[in-house]
Amino acid sequence: MLSLSLRDRDRISVLRQVVWQADTELMNPNVDDRVIAEAYRDDPVAATAEYGAEFRSDIQGIVTREAVEAVVVPDRRELPFVPRYRYSAFCDPSGGSADSMTLAIAHLAGEVAVLDAVREVRPPFSPEGVVTEFVQLLRLYRVRRVYGDRYAGEWPREQFWKHGVVYKPAEKVKSDLYRDILPMLNSKRVELLDNSVLVAQLCSLERRTGRGGRDSIDHPPRGRDDVANAVAGALLTASEARSRKAEVVPFRV
Repeated sequence: MLSLSLRDRDRISVLRQVVWQADTELMNPNVDDRVIAEAYRDDPVAATAEYGAEFRSDIQGIVTREAVEAVVVPDRRELPFVPRYRYSAFCDPSGGSADSMTLAIAHLAGEVAVLDAVREVRPPFSPEGVVTEFVQLLRLYRVRRVYGDRYAGEWPREQFWKHGVVYKPAEKVKSDLYRDILPMLNSKRVELLDNSVLVAQLCSLERRTGRGGRDSIDHPPRGRDDVANAVAGALLTASEARSRKAEVVPFRV
């Protein structure tokens, strides 16, 4: 049996902790450079971890202020209805006591998702009254179906339907909406309104990495993201409109 001194054992213990850290380009030159470049463009933080061999911190911002401001159209507060466009809407409901209730409307122009209008009603308010107000805006853009948070229960569906508008729970949760809007922001495939609340909320979003390595994106503690949530949902819904069949939902008088 080999007998080791205490000093040798310490040296072996140190050697066991040595790791090799190198980026994908060095470790696997067969990976297409264009794939790596596209990943960095869409989501620099995730790409740095995936291809750059850099460990993530527990909390990181998902988008820079420069990237957000680059897609803001200065002095554009709202766009009028244009008949040739098909508009999409997304609502972030609220019970009226704590969070704002928000609505965003967007359309697709070529490959760019364009934000047309945003509404935010801050508490306290009557949810039924806000729905009535939102429906008036939806009518201006001829929107008959609005998507929204699936965790709000049945009341948004019931209240919107009183006005002949279908409220459909979104398939994606909020964190997924933010994840999917990020590549569009970084590649400048969106146009945002000049809205300081929207810009601040987008810039404050944080990516948290759980123990299992799963990411989630949300506002910081005591922060707000009601406007950002509605806008992300509207832009994604507009960008995906081509892949959905046209659904005719007439307004009820």
